[in-house]
Amino acid sequence: RGSVPPLPHLLQNIVSKHSSQFRGNAQHDALEFLLWLLDRMHQDLGAASPAQQGHRHEEEVGATHPASCSPAPTQHPCGQSFVQSHFQAQYRSSLTCPHCLKQSNTFDPFLCISLPIPLRQTRALNVTLVLQCEQRRFVRVGLAVPLLGRVAELREMVAREGHIPPEQVILAEVSPRGFLRSLGDTEELGAAGEGAPLYAFQPPPTRRAGCPRSLPASPGAAQRPPPAARSSDCLHPGAGSRILLLLCNTAGDGPRLARFGPPLVLREERGVSWEQLQQSILAQLRALLRGEVRAQGTGALFRIRLAGGSTPCAYLSPQDPRPLCHPAIDRALQLSEAGGPPHVKLTVEWDMSTKERLFGDIQEEVVQDAESVRLQQQAHRQQHSCTLDECFQLYTKEEQVPP
Repeated sequence: RGSVPPLPHLLQNIVSKHSSQFRGNAQHDALEFLLWLLDRMHQDLGAASPAQQGHRHEEEVGATHPASCSPAPTQHPCGQSFVQSHFQAQYRSSLTCPHCLKQSNTFDPFLCISLPIPLRQTRALNVTLVLQCEQRRFVRVGLAVPLLGRVAELREMVAREGHIPPEQVILAEVSPRGFLRSLGDTEELGAAGEGAPLYAFQPPPTRRAGCPRSLPASPGAAQRPPPAARSSDCLHPGAGSRILLLLCNTAGDGPRLARFGPPLVLREERGVSWEQLQQSILAQLRALLRGEVRAQGTGALFRIRLAGGSTPCAYLSPQDPRPLCHPAIDRALQLSEAGGPPHVKLTVEWDMSTKERLFGDIQEEVVQDAESVRLQQQAHRQQHSCTLDECFQLYTKEEQVPP
C-alpha cells in the first residue's frame, strides 16, 4: 500500500492541478493565494446564473424518481455563495466639504483588507535636571517624548518634572567636552539628545538690589592667556544689566580636553571685571576646591571661551575691564533660541597642572537617576504590540485632504 503524502503536499498537488502559477516549489504571496482560493470557491459553489441554476435543478428532478429523490442541494440566490456572505463586505468612504458641509459617500466592495500597524509614538529620553533645590540639585529623569513633537513639548514635560515654570527651563546638549548647543522651542524633537546628553537648567533667583557679593579669595595664579578683543573699545549701553551664564569646566588640550565637575548656571552683572567674574565662578566651585588651596594669591587661573556660538574660538580677555560686554556676548544673546530665558554658554578652560592642584582627579558630576529612567527604558525596550481593534481604528481614522 502506498504511503499517503503529508497534508501540505496533498494541498499543493490539488492546487497545482487547477492553477499552473502555484506549481513547483517556488515561494508565493500568501495574499495572492488567498484571493485565488476565494475566487475559485466562489465560482465552484455559487457563481452560476439563476437561469443556469434553475435549468440544472429541473434536470436533476426529471432524472430522479420522485419517490426516491433526495432534497436538492441548497443554492444561494442570485448566483452568490458563502464566500460572499462570509468574506465580502463594503467599505464606505465619506468625504465632507469643510465649507458647505456637503457629504459624498462611496462604497467599495472587498474580500480582504490590508490594515496598517500602529507604530510607537514616543521614545525614551533622559534629561539631567540642574535645579536650584538642594535636595534635588542634580537628578536624571526619564521621559517618553513624542517622535514628531517640538522642543516646546519637551520643555513642558521637564517643567512638570522639576516643578518649575516652563519659561525658566533652559535645554542644552552637554558632551564630555563641553557645551554643544541650546534647544529652541520650534525645533523638532527627532534629534534632541542624540548628539550629546541633554541637560535642563533652572536659572537662579534674581538677587535683590543691595545684596553684597560673597566672594572667596583666589587660589593662586596661572599663565596669562593669549590676548583677545577688548570690550572697552565699544561702550555697551546695558553695562549695568544682569546676564545669565551657563558654565562648563574643562581641562587638557586637543583630544585630551575633558569636562570635569558639574555644569553651572549663575547670574552676573554685565559690567563686572575679570577678577570679579573669576571670583563668582570660584564661589560656585567652592565645594569642589581642596581646602588647603582656598586662600592663595590672585591671578588669572583659567581661560574663558564662548561656547556654542557662531564664533566658537572667541576668548574673553583678563585685561578687559568689562569682559561680559564683549561684542561676541551680544551676538550670543541675539542668537539665543526662542524658548527659555536668554543666556550665554561659556567654557572655563583650565590647564592640567592647575586643575590637578586645585581639584585633584575629580571627573564629571555624579547624577542620581530617578526611577523614571529605568521604567522608560524598560517600557521602550519591550516589543511594541497592538490589538486588531487599534489597527481598524488607525485604518478608519479621519484625514484632512489637502486642497
